[in-house]
Amino acid sequence: MDLKELKIALEEEIKSCKSFEDLEKLRTKYLGRKGLLKEYFKKLKNFPEEERKEAGKILNEIQEKIKKFIEEKSKEFPKEEEFIDLFLPVRKLLTGSLHPISITLKEIEEIFANMGFEVVSGPEIESEYNNFEALNIPKEHPVRDMQASFFIEEDIILRTHTSPVQIRVMSSRKPPVRIIAPGKVYRVDPFDPSHSPVFHQVEGLYVDEGVTFAELKGTIEIFAREFFGPDTRIKFLPSYFPFTEPSAEVAISCTICKGKGCSTCGGEGWLEILGCGMVHPKVFENVGYDPERYTGYAFGFGVERMAMIKYRIPDIRLFYENSIDFLEIFK
Repeated sequence: MDLKELKIALEEEIKSCKSFEDLEKLRTKYLGRKGLLKEYFKKLKNFPEEERKEAGKILNEIQEKIKKFIEEKSKEFPKEEEFIDLFLPVRKLLTGSLHPISITLKEIEEIFANMGFEVVSGPEIESEYNNFEALNIPKEHPVRDMQASFFIEEDIILRTHTSPVQIRVMSSRKPPVRIIAPGKVYRVDPFDPSHSPVFHQVEGLYVDEGVTFAELKGTIEIFAREFFGPDTRIKFLPSYFPFTEPSAEVAISCTICKGKGCSTCGGEGWLEILGCGMVHPKVFENVGYDPERYTGYAFGFGVERMAMIKYRIPDIRLFYENSIDFLEIFK
């Protein structure tokens, strides 16, 4: 292509420029590092001396014409990159979410807070006395075999339940006391679908003058129906715990079969959810309360079990495997 043809082609391309994008293509084609004008300027040295000066003049004119055209037209064409479409959907942000155990704990705490319970906490490393003896579990008591402990020192352990928090609170306060104590607990258990050496518990305590088992029953029924649904049926079964007398285990109608019987509830139609009872007089004596004046009730349950029942989770290990697919269910 000679210079005359180049000028004609340029005129045609200038006429066809209708957008900022067209201007960019024109600039790149003619003025870019590998553009046509660069190539022609390189070829000038091969022109006869009498033609070289005239050719150089024409190339400079073409170059200036292109620059001026692009500068003027750029003011007419808005840059597409600067256009903001306010109606475009926002890109989905990757966000975290609460762990299902945190969700469950938060709901439990809110239910009991609405009933006037204070949420308190205590150390996970605990004395053997607070964990056992103060709760009427002497060294020779067989229940210690059921709660094999992780020992830090001879008389210092990782707590096996959050009941020691109740001992600490009662030892430092006078009645009335109305608390729940959520937290991690540790037991020498296998890591299988229904057990974990580390899990979460909530223990509850209410002490005052004239507290009755009927109040305990009412509290548990309110909690169960708030947490599992208003149609939940509740029953109390006689049981034994060294720190309460009388003691009971509480079962609810199966959330899967609604009490008809299925594989989840073993065909019984009921699922055990917690243990409870009236605080043993010996426990009151250990914290300096007068058992003739005060009565109280206590209860306790595993948070993982509550979450497994409510959300129909078949394996406790899912809570600890950090599977994104599992955790995103609770977003």
